[in-house]
Amino acid sequence: MRRREFVIGIGLTGAALARPLIARAQQAAMPVIGFLGTSSPELYAIRLGVFRDGPKEAGYVEGQNVAIEYRWTRDDVGRLPALTADLVQRRVNVIVAGSGTPGAVAAKAATTTIPIVFAVAVDPIKVGFVESLNRPGGNLTGVTNLNLEIGPKRLEVLHALLPTATDFAVLVDPTGPALAEPFVREVQAAAHSLGLRLHVLNASTERDFDSVFARVLQLKAAAHIIGPSTFFVGRGEQLATLAIRYKVSAIYQYRPFAAAGGLMSYGSDETEYFHLVGIYTGRILKGEKPALLPVEQSTKIELIINLKTAKALGIDVPLSLLGRADEVIE
Repeated sequence: MRRREFVIGIGLTGAALARPLIARAQQAAMPVIGFLGTSSPELYAIRLGVFRDGPKEAGYVEGQNVAIEYRWTRDDVGRLPALTADLVQRRVNVIVAGSGTPGAVAAKAATTTIPIVFAVAVDPIKVGFVESLNRPGGNLTGVTNLNLEIGPKRLEVLHALLPTATDFAVLVDPTGPALAEPFVREVQAAAHSLGLRLHVLNASTERDFDSVFARVLQLKAAAHIIGPSTFFVGRGEQLATLAIRYKVSAIYQYRPFAAAGGLMSYGSDETEYFHLVGIYTGRILKGEKPALLPVEQSTKIELIINLKTAKALGIDVPLSLLGRADEVIE
């Protein structure tokens, strides 16, 4: 073999050997989103669908030029510190605390450098996530919804539907006091101003649900308000099925509850809410700093009434309430 051919051969062989190394380097350079969720991906299907659209709008498509590492608590919030520590060790580019306030707390405790995007119903200033809404100041920013503030409005809607009723029940998850306690306070105050009695019930596992609905009947409560909870997220259809089985008039925050047969839903549009979370995630991947990204608020509120369920329960929905509805399911 001539020397020139030998040198060219070595060069070609070296290039061939280098290709896998280059490919691995490019793969390693792919940005990674760490997503913290409660329950399971099946129960988060709606949220995940709209969330992925956010990075996509910034040019990041899962599996092509961005990876998403999902971590699910499977309803055990005690796992959040370990799951978050794993994402920090993985050196993800951004952590999405899609598991509500507990996830944001765990993420904040785990890192001061990795950007964190939260999705919460609480006041992020009061719980210490940010310095201000306009200039968060640290490594956290995100999106809030109005599902805590509009708790009294849910009671008012039920009272408009059942004006002669005096007893109502409210369901909260006691393992999430940051949401449960202020929600109960606000609804209790509204009940007092309307001259109504409010019975507070607790559920923190699916095993509690049957006894809760049975208790509503025992208390002879006219209707049941299901409060905001990271545990209740994704269980709208299950809660609606139980409400139908026990013939309980109930209201929840998200549309899937009413779509599955629950009487009413009144709260934030979860598709808008998690789309905003996805958009912020994409902007951070593009290089924007969470300290300078103002906290967004999901402001779209929707009232859904299942007229078929109302008729089955023997309830005549007033025209004034039907006129307020964003959707009437017949």
